[in-house]
Amino acid sequence: MKKTHELTAISFLLLLASGGARAQMGDPAKVTLKTTPVAGGISVIEGANGFAGGNVAVSAGNDGVFIVDDELMPMSAKLKAAVAALSKKPVRFVINTHHHADHTGGNAAMGGSGAVIVAHENVRKRISVDQTVHFGGTVRTVPAMPPEGLPVVTFAEDVTLHLNGEDVHVIHVPPAHTDSDSIVHFPVANVIHMGDTFSMMGYPFIDASGGGKFDGLIAAADRALALCNDSTKIIPGHGQVGTTADLKAWREMLVKIRDKVAALAAEHKSLDDIKAAKPTAEFDEKMTAGFIKPDQLVEEVFASLPPAPQERKDATKAGKKAKK
Repeated sequence: MKKTHELTAISFLLLLASGGARAQMGDPAKVTLKTTPVAGGISVIEGANGFAGGNVAVSAGNDGVFIVDDELMPMSAKLKAAVAALSKKPVRFVINTHHHADHTGGNAAMGGSGAVIVAHENVRKRISVDQTVHFGGTVRTVPAMPPEGLPVVTFAEDVTLHLNGEDVHVIHVPPAHTDSDSIVHFPVANVIHMGDTFSMMGYPFIDASGGGKFDGLIAAADRALALCNDSTKIIPGHGQVGTTADLKAWREMLVKIRDKVAALAAEHKSLDDIKAAKPTAEFDEKMTAGFIKPDQLVEEVFASLPPAPQERKDATKAGKKAKK
């Protein structure tokens, strides 16, 4: 079962990636990990010369070690070694920001070594059974997580861990990247880990089959910004550590694109017409690092709009017929 989950975790990511992104991922066996101090005893571990999975936050102190997310399954041994370089104490807790395999792939290794896995209740619901992932017209199945990798502490709205001098607040946000998203606030260190509700590597991916909704990304940004000041460090799901200014710019981009797509849809434009209008053009050059392309983002936003009036539905149907 573990091997199957490992291979499917990789295929899941390859499914999501464009050809250029696949080349950047490389062979997981050759990927190394880089550790960087962030602030107040919090460090971030990320992949180097290839793709390791999502960014991992580490808190190491008198009460032991706990981490936020745990990368792809093939990286587990390397992740354990990277964490051990920060502290010889065992990992006591793992917090999952959401259910995707590039953020929960190390759960079985960490849970099997005694760590308590904490996550929103939807994380456990989703990874305890086979998941069907839809993307780009392709459907893949991600098999259920082994029992030792399942969260043993779940919450509906929020939970607080009192460790290493911190009151670490884990906050579920409305469906955004998925319906299992949480942000993790370290108030003393003034650090927030946002999982994949925030990215420094391009346009966002909305996993609609995983309950994600575009407007939820804006709500997650608002929730995090309410906790920020000008010195806050923000760990994204992928990419370099950001600032409050980066998160504000991210939110502004999301709102502008949503509003442009909504305005065109209100004019009864079809999806193809809206893509042709290039509502993302202002941001495309800056967002080339991600695997989500402009037209895919427009599709995500369009799908998230309120139910379309009949005229808009008819326009979209007409556009599809014209392409045939």
